[in-house]
Amino acid sequence: MTVRLDHVGVNVRDLEAQTAWYKAAFGLKSVFEFHVEGPGLRGVVLEHPHGWRLELLARPGSAPGLRAPDPKTAVLTEGYGHFAVTTPELDPVHAALLAHGAGEAVAPGPSPEPGVRMAWVTDPEGNLIELIERRSTE
Repeated sequence: MTVRLDHVGVNVRDLEAQTAWYKAAFGLKSVFEFHVEGPGLRGVVLEHPHGWRLELLARPGSAPGLRAPDPKTAVLTEGYGHFAVTTPELDPVHAALLAHGAGEAVAPGPSPEPGVRMAWVTDPEGNLIELIERRSTE
């Protein structure tokens, strides 16, 4: 079977604000926006220059779900907990995201995976994002 991850979907309260934040913080570009009339669902697919995609979804009447402050708390509930990105330089990326308004969840340090460093931040609505530095990351 040949498959690869296409995108990660994140449900958000404020689609415009979250779209602007992810564009500025990660350098993402809009691929397309959509609206599904029945449930009033709106969304946008954003893409990074390296090809990974993030889909932001908003629907009237939505309520906050899991907003774990860190990864250890997130794994106390089942289901989606975070998405992760890799970078060859963890510290400057971590600092840049904090400068763009990300929240600090876990400062840069060693990962459980040998030879890997990691940090965790939250987007402005509290969604967890893992940052991973691998020696061979492009």
